Order: sequence, then structure tokens, then C-alpha cells
Amino acid sequence: MTQRKNVPWEMIEEILSRVPPKALVRFRAVSKQWNALFDDKAFMNNHKMTFRFILVTKRKIYSVSIDPVVVVRELPLGTPGLRSYPLKFESLVDCNDLLLCRKERGAVVWNPWLGQSRWIGSNVTDSHMEFDGIVCDNKKYKMVVFSYTYDYSDEIWTTYDFSLDVWIDYNSTTSHGSENDVSVETAVSLNGTLYWVCFSNKTDPLCYDISKFNFSSEELENFCNLPCGRNHDADALVLRVFREDRFSLLKQCIVTKKIDIWVTKDKINSEDGSNVGWMNYMSFSSPNLPALVETVRFSQPSYFIEGKRLAVCSCDNNGQAWIYLLEDDKLISKTCLDDVVSRWPLHCTFVPSLVQVPARDERKKLVQLQV
Repeated sequence: MTQRKNVPWEMIEEILSRVPPKALVRFRAVSKQWNALFDDKAFMNNHKMTFRFILVTKRKIYSVSIDPVVVVRELPLGTPGLRSYPLKFESLVDCNDLLLCRKERGAVVWNPWLGQSRWIGSNVTDSHMEFDGIVCDNKKYKMVVFSYTYDYSDEIWTTYDFSLDVWIDYNSTTSHGSENDVSVETAVSLNGTLYWVCFSNKTDPLCYDISKFNFSSEELENFCNLPCGRNHDADALVLRVFREDRFSLLKQCIVTKKIDIWVTKDKINSEDGSNVGWMNYMSFSSPNLPALVETVRFSQPSYFIEGKRLAVCSCDNNGQAWIYLLEDDKLISKTCLDDVVSRWPLHCTFVPSLVQVPARDERKKLVQLQV
């Protein structure tokens, strides 16, 4: 009788790192150990098919992986919401496990690693909509949207429940736009809560903080202060999630080109931001640093941090996309993507995940309609 030998766990991990992502979803049921592995961000980052940036042009979508070299691949468009020509994406929002792609009359919720997407049609026709992000509360996914008329006379916060396929409106006392006292920039999702970088339009210099929307009081509330703000209109200032439970902030001065990376010292407690402290995690001041905000469209860079290395995607003043890698106060490499990617692409980071695009629960929907 042949004796069965156990395969070393390291070998199993190596094999699974080569398995296509769609198959990994089915393998979750194999064992608790396998299921835990697929939730490990280190495993996802080491997967042979992983990537860290998404770029979208008028007609094509690309993924960009970094290690060991920069590799650009064209992604297929054979999923709902991604088939139209031109694509007409107006913005990309990294919601950690999923991407939110705003279009003229709605948005596409997308996991590009699994090749899954879902089209969500807009519930308004005469207002501009900002699709800010996706939150997960008790395993229930909701999309948060801010809509307003172009004269800012009517402003509404809205959530969309993926399982029930319903919209819920909230009155707004705080604006997204520049016509009012407070301006709100792109949000980040952390532990089921959305946070925005906000600044007052009536202070000089501008006062920057992180705020979150309280859906009980229907108000945007201050959560914590930022360690710095912009000194010039063209400064880069981008908030991201750091190590899954903290904030990171990238700032670059358009004049000196110096780049500072700030991170929060402790894990973020969504209930209380009064004790949030920041530390300068990395600084880059070498003379050959690129300008991360071009002065044509003033689009902000995308970035992620691995250890003491910073990876950035941004466009130059000609609209060419670049990938920059920085470490030890040096620009260690720069790669122009112009040979593959056409000019002025939208871009964002993406952390590979096995989170499936939330579907509508037909049973709950039927009960709701009957009531």
C-alpha cells in the first residue's frame, strides 16, 4: 500500500500563487487554512497574476504590475458596464477590495482581478453625482453618493444598498463643491467607514482635516486633523489606507518637488479620532524628483507603499503616464507607459482581492416589494 505524504505548506502556497483568481474563489471551501490564506494581503500581493495600478483610456483598460519589473497588460472588456465604446469613465475610486467607476448615468462596481462587474444606474437625472465609495457594514455593501444641481441649490447624500437594490436619500448641510464653506475631496474606505479630505474655503491658509458623514445626524463631521495641507494649488495631497487599518498621506510641494509621506501612528478607531497622531514615514528631496501633479488638468497621483518603497503613477504635462519607484530618498526608476497606454488615462491603485461584486438578493427584494 502506497503511503500518502503531506505536501509542505510552503509548496501549497507557491502552487496556489499560480492558480487563476477565479478558481481561488471556489477553493475557499477546501479548509479554514486555505480560506484564511486567501484573505492574507501578503499572499495576494505575491500572487503571480497580481497588479497594483489600473489605467483607463477612452477605449482600453490596463493593469500595471511592479515586481520584479513594470509590466502593462490590457484587460478584457467582456463584462457588463465595460463594453461600451468609448468607455466614458469619468472617475475611478479605489474602495480597497473593489473599484467604483463613475459614468454619465451611473457607475460600474468592478473587481478587475476576478473579472466581475455590475452596472448601477443613477436614480437622478438632473443632478451631478459624485460616487464617493463603497462601505461594508455587517457584510452588507452600500455605495455612498453625493448629488447636487450645478448651482448647488439642491444637495443630497445617498446610499445604495446592493442586496436590496434601493436608494436612500439624506439631506445635506455640507457641500462637496467649492461654492460653499467646505470642500470635500475623494474619499477612502477604511473598516466600513468613508473618510474625506476636507478644507474650509474661508480660511487663509486653508485648514485641512479628515471628515466622515454621520448618517444619523445627516452631517459631515470632523474626524481628525491632517499633519499638513497644500501650500500651493498644484501641490499633491492624497489620502490612502496604510497597512489595512491606518491612514497614509502623500504630499508633494509643486515648487520644491519634495515628497513627504505621513502615516498615522496607531490603528484608526472609527468612533473616535481625537487621539489620532501622525508621523513622517518617508521623505524624498533629491533634485531629480518628478512633478506628480501636472499643471494641465491638475489630476492627483496614485500611490502605494511597500516597506520603505513608494510606487507612484501619474501623468506629466503632455498626458503621458509614468510609473515612479522611490526608495532611500532616491528616485530609483521611472517608466513611461506611452508606448502602450494612450495619453491622459484615468488611474488608481488596486489591492487584489477575492471579494466578489455584491449581487442583488432577489428574495429580499421580493419581500420588500410585497410590503
